[in-house]
Amino acid sequence: MPRDASPRRYLMCPPHYFRVTYSINPWMDPAKPVDLPVALAQWEDLRDRYLALGHTVALLDPLPGLPDMVFTANGATVIDGRVLGARFAHQERHREAEAHLEWFRAHGFIDIHEPAHINEGEGDFAVTASWLLAGRGFRSSPLSHDEAQEFFGRPVIGLDLVDPRYYHLDTALCVLDDGTDEIMYYPGAFSPGSRAVLARLFPDALVADGTDAGAFGLNAVSDGRHVLLPQAAAGLFEPLRERGFEPIGLDLGELLKGGGSVKCCTQELRL
Repeated sequence: MPRDASPRRYLMCPPHYFRVTYSINPWMDPAKPVDLPVALAQWEDLRDRYLALGHTVALLDPLPGLPDMVFTANGATVIDGRVLGARFAHQERHREAEAHLEWFRAHGFIDIHEPAHINEGEGDFAVTASWLLAGRGFRSSPLSHDEAQEFFGRPVIGLDLVDPRYYHLDTALCVLDDGTDEIMYYPGAFSPGSRAVLARLFPDALVADGTDAGAFGLNAVSDGRHVLLPQAAAGLFEPLRERGFEPIGLDLGELLKGGGSVKCCTQELRL
């Protein structure tokens, strides 16, 4: 039975300055040039899909010298209009944090927390109906979990990432329905204990295999009905349909050269 979508508000940043000149994750190879016009067209396709589905897209202006700003999911976590800023692990991205905070201040957000500990926004925080799932192991500090719990007043479930290809939680797990705690995830990205926690909390989760995870199929965005994900993760399409979701495949191959796809390009503004 088809599910109901709910209108969402997203923050995105066009990839005008996107390129790969350094490597801070296993997907980045400066020897592989980025086709910027193609990257921009792929990003515009994602933005246009959101608009066609009835969602609102706000834009963050890109800044020269910050090629990863296109990955807006890393810049903050917003729940009930409260903004937990980011503190990036790598020096190359440090200035992005303030650019995000300036945008929130300029757009009427008042309850803003500048973090003391390293967290990379929705890269490592995933919001479900019951919990705030929090990744750790490669980027975000475990200390950021207590900080997020105190700020948002939501129970935080810490999850250990062990495979460097899945350096952020949003590369290995996607919330499919934030009203019913439905998720999909790739077990191989997590430690044995974290896999056990996920199996206990989400016994009916859609479990992805290594092929679809390797195609960045978990770096997806769901509005409760439509699931936008990389078209190469073809093995997820039918399982999603069987659960009543409508998968929408996209090609973000140029942006994947920077280690990001659909979710990385999309920060949700939960008001």
